[in-house]
Amino acid sequence: MTMIQCISPVNGEVYAEREAMSFEAAKAEVARARKAQKAWARRPLEERVQLVLKGVARLNEMADEVVPEIAWQMGRPVRYGGEFRGFNERSNYVASIAADSLKPLVIEDSASFERRIEREPHGVVFVIAPWNYPYMTAINTIAPALMAGNTVVIKHAAQTLLVGERMVRAFVEAGVPDDVFINVFLTHDVTSALIADGNFNFINFTGSVEGGRAIERAAAGTFAGVGLELGGKDPGYVMEDADLEAAVDTLMDGAFYNSGQCCCGIERVYVNENLYDAFVEKAVAFVSAYKLGNPLEQDTTLGPMANKRFAATVRAQTAEAIAAGAKPLVDPKLFPQDDGGAYLAPQVLVNVDHSMRVMREESFGPVVGIMKVKNDEEALALMNDSPYGLTASLWTRDPARAARLGREIETGTVFMNRADYLDPALCWTGCKETGKGGSLSVIGFQNLTRPKSYHLKKAL
Repeated sequence: MTMIQCISPVNGEVYAEREAMSFEAAKAEVARARKAQKAWARRPLEERVQLVLKGVARLNEMADEVVPEIAWQMGRPVRYGGEFRGFNERSNYVASIAADSLKPLVIEDSASFERRIEREPHGVVFVIAPWNYPYMTAINTIAPALMAGNTVVIKHAAQTLLVGERMVRAFVEAGVPDDVFINVFLTHDVTSALIADGNFNFINFTGSVEGGRAIERAAAGTFAGVGLELGGKDPGYVMEDADLEAAVDTLMDGAFYNSGQCCCGIERVYVNENLYDAFVEKAVAFVSAYKLGNPLEQDTTLGPMANKRFAATVRAQTAEAIAAGAKPLVDPKLFPQDDGGAYLAPQVLVNVDHSMRVMREESFGPVVGIMKVKNDEEALALMNDSPYGLTASLWTRDPARAARLGREIETGTVFMNRADYLDPALCWTGCKETGKGGSLSVIGFQNLTRPKSYHLKKAL
């Protein structure tokens, strides 16, 4: 018997564990979802949409249970109230566009012919969800997939072991059939074997680059669609005409919220030389005001990282950078709670460059490097000097300048005067080693369905 465990970063102890399913047991669960899919797809679209929204509402009713569980599982402070704002916004938006996104494209409807393209569900969609935003990232695919007529199997990260279980419970209690949305507990080996065996029609994975490569290898030859959201090293660029206060507040929040464990978190900042000194001074003051501690306490603003091994990576990157000449500006004495394990003090580094891992490799933790630049050309070269491309945050009062730069940045989303936000009306996507595909928006519905053409010649 193999057990999957969640080791809580709060105290280093086992918080939850579940028995891993065998390949045969998991395949039987997928078969159950496949058997249910056509009947689910035959239900009216509006009925499916409303059932999903009822599932969302039911999960909201479980907030008193869900919010502390997130803190115990991955360390986000309870003061932030879970992920309900984004979870609800995304669900409600895709519900509002479902009918238009899935309606047939009519080419001709005449006395002689009906010609149209319809959107048909893939079948069984497999969602492999991450721990950092365990509810919001999962709902990006789950809500539109179910609305479009697919059945969904979810496998959550071990670090947030209970999330898939909670989501399925909420949706089933709201009326979604228990064979339409199914949670499974799987090892990596069984996950890969299920994919390679051709059990799924579409796989959505959010996680590491190496994890994405493993999913692609497993799916090779099955012809299943694959959507991947992988690593990131998102930049911010502060131009000489930026609103300094707003730039500092947003970029530092984007770098340190959730202990820096955000797919689109800010990991490197480039500041025009005219604002550099002022920006750095204000950034250090902002970060120094965090309170690191137990995420179950209301006054904690920065919790532990999800796992001590993640914190070890950030410590190693930071130490290497300092040894190579980087200068740390946040006084570690302000954070006596840093225990050398999962509890990690935030840090701002200057005198950094792209020879340092902390400026090139994903940190996914509470550290940010800040560099001085002379002009747009230098900033653009640095922003593109990365194997990743998820978002870029541009700070200027000139939209035309931001748009012009945005066209040259190798990224999935360009922000002006904001950061670390997922707009459900826009496609969430990336390039380079950040992955492929796209979720939410009308494009998300297109990726979760396939086109089917009808050419109907009427009897004369």
